[in-house]
Amino acid sequence: MNDKYVKTGRVKQKLETRGKILNSAKQLAKEGIAFTLEDVASKSGISRATIYRYYSNVEILSYEVGIDLGTKSSEDIMEEFKDNSLKEMIFGIQNYYNDHALKHENAFRKFLSANLMSVSEKKRGARRNKTLQLALKQAKMSKKEKDKLVNLLTILMGIEPLIVSKDVSGLNNEEFKELLRWGMELILRSYFKEN
Repeated sequence: MNDKYVKTGRVKQKLETRGKILNSAKQLAKEGIAFTLEDVASKSGISRATIYRYYSNVEILSYEVGIDLGTKSSEDIMEEFKDNSLKEMIFGIQNYYNDHALKHENAFRKFLSANLMSVSEKKRGARRNKTLQLALKQAKMSKKEKDKLVNLLTILMGIEPLIVSKDVSGLNNEEFKELLRWGMELILRSYFKEN
């Protein structure tokens, strides 16, 4: 998705449109239909021109559909950890996204590759950010501090740190998870010490 496009104007509406496109594509995929962007436009009731603002080609949308089919919503993840302390909740969120990245590593790599090969700038769904925002909703800090903390914690979960851990640092799956948990522990220890 075009990052500049999403961050201007009605951001919430644009994210809802993206969700509608993705849900329509998921429905087609569940029906076993090899869809085109035009099929998704027809199914969702969204113009083809609008679809192309979000997805430059069907390959990128297809990879995202494949990954999204196996991903819990931010609300479902939060429900799972609702009775935990904030610290335990954040570790649970991190563990969920890191396990998810490991389970779907090949699909994520293909999706990222397709996005990187695309001419336009892309932004994915930002589910990690949304989940962490929900977790930190009651935290006593300014919005600016909360946004910074969410962005920092997001760096320690998901496919991007998995790729760096494996491809650059040569870590195995277990070492990847241990290292990122250790990094999260350092950040949270500092945060909880100050608050």
